[in-house]
Amino acid sequence: MLPGGFAFAVSRTIACVFAAALIVQPVAAQEVLRVPLLTDIATFDPDNGFEIGAMSAINNVYEGLVQYEPGTVKVVGRLAHSWEVSDDGREYVFRLVDGVKFHDGTEMSASDVVASFDRRKDGKLALSYFLSNVEKLEPVDRLTLKIVLRRAQPSFIDSLASPWGPKVISPRALAEHDKGDRATGWLGEHADGTGPYALAEFSRGDRYVLKRNDEYWGQKAFFPEVQIPVVPDIGQQILQLRAGDIDAVPTGYPIAQLGGIPSDLAVSAAPSVSLYTLFAKPGSPLDDPEIRQAVLTAINPALWAEDAFGQYATVARSVYPRVVLDPGRPLVFPVDMERAKAIVARRGPVSLVIGQHSASPGYQKISGLLIAQLASIGVKATSYALPPGAAFNLKEATSPPDLLLTIAGPDAAHPENQAKAFFTKDAPVNFFGRSIGQADRLIEEAGSLGSDARRNELYEQAGQMIFDAGIAIPLVEMQDVVVHANDIRDFGLRPVYPPGNIDYESVRR
Repeated sequence: MLPGGFAFAVSRTIACVFAAALIVQPVAAQEVLRVPLLTDIATFDPDNGFEIGAMSAINNVYEGLVQYEPGTVKVVGRLAHSWEVSDDGREYVFRLVDGVKFHDGTEMSASDVVASFDRRKDGKLALSYFLSNVEKLEPVDRLTLKIVLRRAQPSFIDSLASPWGPKVISPRALAEHDKGDRATGWLGEHADGTGPYALAEFSRGDRYVLKRNDEYWGQKAFFPEVQIPVVPDIGQQILQLRAGDIDAVPTGYPIAQLGGIPSDLAVSAAPSVSLYTLFAKPGSPLDDPEIRQAVLTAINPALWAEDAFGQYATVARSVYPRVVLDPGRPLVFPVDMERAKAIVARRGPVSLVIGQHSASPGYQKISGLLIAQLASIGVKATSYALPPGAAFNLKEATSPPDLLLTIAGPDAAHPENQAKAFFTKDAPVNFFGRSIGQADRLIEEAGSLGSDARRNELYEQAGQMIFDAGIAIPLVEMQDVVVHANDIRDFGLRPVYPPGNIDYESVRR
């Protein structure tokens, strides 16, 4: 038996250690932000992949000249603090921030920006098209860069601000790791940028770790470390969030469950360009104007959007997301259901097959609603999820669906980025290769104009033609919804970014 005084001292010491542990543990937890991915990263190369879920990580490691201000489509400076555009719209002069360093410690100059942009422009990489209109890149001096375009392109500054827009990579890394492949091999799993975080761990299929860049030229991020585990099941993500093992479910949380989340969780929602759209193949029943009118009547999103998605979705107003272009004359769906039933009854059996871009819950929910609505007028519809990547090869498919349900969101907040991605004759994601010559001409004319009413009117006219022909049928715009621990905030969500792309730099606890 220990003497009384010694026993008291030991018990007091143990109590103090235990209390200290209780204090220290929450502080340690506050030093790490844990946000999962549903889909694994294909490549970390900022020039060579159309990453979706990994955009947060890539854009916190790398930076471009400009960016969209959080919550808006306003373009503001990043590595460039200011810029001027020539009267003819072909020359852009960017003034760079002084004192920017790459993660390898070298200081950034205008020549380094040119080297990175040259790689993007000439490297035959997945995202080279962003700079396809660039004729010349040249450093004027150490902190001044000139970009000369082949033709005026009012959408150019938006393309630079795009989440997939050109970023600046360390010239040392490009030189040291170029194995005749412009360093694509090394950059697939490594990184050397200027951003507020550096890539510290790349464990494909498992997790990724970012460490705060304490030499960052701007304001330091709150969290010293960001852990990004790969959790490909949304149910598992929800369980981990509720257990406190992760800090957020960035995308995919079932809308129907948002009203009953626990009190220690919160929901943050923001505008998005996630515009669910139907694209019709040539030769489908919708080529018949009467059948098309009947189908449009049945699938009118005003009939089901609010019941299905509540406050987190709005009925589409045009073929463009409204943060890109809010039309003066919104699209109008027909509403006479009795007439729609009579058309189908008179024209004989009508059946439609809907292909879902993927098996994600959003596509499944909307296709189920469309099938029920079509059944109400006598149209038999079925749906199935397309294999990964199949939506982009429908023009060559031997048995494509009649309708493709997909998210038709642009890669930047300019109407041209929407129209020339999906609707014009040579658009890269014109899924069925359908276009209207007059609409293409209007889009081309609009693309030469600045941001004014005439420009928007032309884009709107072209969109109306595309809708009237049944080529593209916009349905609903979904908000960007993040469910998270209620002690974190300031997610820096941007409408043009893919849903769930939290800006790690801005998050606070």
